[in-house]
Amino acid sequence: MAETILPNSTIGVFGSGQLGRMFAIEARKMGYRVHTFSPDSRGTPTGQVADIETTADYDDIAAVTKFAKSVDVVTFEFENVPSAAVAASAKFVSVHPKGEILHTTQNRLREKTFLSDNRFPVAEFRHIETLDDLYRGLQELGTPAVLKTAGFGYDGKGQTKIKAKGEADAAFEALNGDDAILEAYVDFVKEVSVVCARGQDGSFAHFGVIENEHVDHILDVSFAPAHLPEKACVEAVGIAQSIAETLGYVGTMCVEFFVKSNDRLLVNEIAPRPHNSGHLTFGPCETSQFEQQVRAVCGLRLGSTDFYRPAAMANLLGDIWQNGDPNWAAALFDPNVKLHLYGKTEPRRGRKMGHITATADTTEAALQLVKSARFALSSATADS
Repeated sequence: MAETILPNSTIGVFGSGQLGRMFAIEARKMGYRVHTFSPDSRGTPTGQVADIETTADYDDIAAVTKFAKSVDVVTFEFENVPSAAVAASAKFVSVHPKGEILHTTQNRLREKTFLSDNRFPVAEFRHIETLDDLYRGLQELGTPAVLKTAGFGYDGKGQTKIKAKGEADAAFEALNGDDAILEAYVDFVKEVSVVCARGQDGSFAHFGVIENEHVDHILDVSFAPAHLPEKACVEAVGIAQSIAETLGYVGTMCVEFFVKSNDRLLVNEIAPRPHNSGHLTFGPCETSQFEQQVRAVCGLRLGSTDFYRPAAMANLLGDIWQNGDPNWAAALFDPNVKLHLYGKTEPRRGRKMGHITATADTTEAALQLVKSARFALSSATADS
């Protein structure tokens, strides 16, 4: 039975990064208060927008309990929250998505096992605990293969590509004793994602298929609609919906896919929260992925996911600041370009500082526009 949390209530958010910031913007537009909880110091991207910011460790159960008692529902912008914190919160307030879902998705082995057991398409994989396991896995899966830590991986962290068996010892040593999986290498032609939402009543909504391009394992640009045959698009959305229903998911989530040359889809990862590729819904869509999360966890009807026009998004990393402040005016010269900065004060190489979105009459034009706008950030300013 759906539990409706109406405006003027308080939504609690575990995590305090840019996803929580954009979630808080949408929630406050709708009349909700937002209380963010994370170990990070005050003035975080989410904290700058939220009504209340609590700084405490996730394993501080007393602080977690106080937080849970102060809100009407809890959700996440960061999935690697310890299960004890989630369980402590669930004693006092509804938590979406459920702690069991986070337990599954925050660990690659558990996630791949869930997908495989439920017959979702995934690359072959093996559980790696010992060096002998790795040798055996390489024998069975062949090379190249990818060795990944089981827990706490994102943006390519905790991954090593093994091109030949002679590289096995060094790759295993780099794990430092961590649990891992070995995945068969996927020779894919592109990467796509389905950002979607499932309501408390089982309703489902999606933003179609988004195509993604990565640089150094970090998302560089996304655009929608993706360049993918209609049959494959329908299949991708169907897989995402089946995953959400199998999990009993409530909230916004993303399923990332590899696309092979024959348009065969393989699930790469599940993100139990809004996703970087879904940032192009924040403005170019009638309902952003963040508003959709508010609606889902608060038991409201899901919003329309229609795009106003084809859209593209480009990440802004700290590298752009290496020669001084970017030329914002040049990037925003075209009225169809929108800037979103995350309130982070220290630009670092590889750190996500913001993003740009653009809309146009075609996907190709939107992609070209957003890339040109980002390139313009590095041009000389008028007073330089």
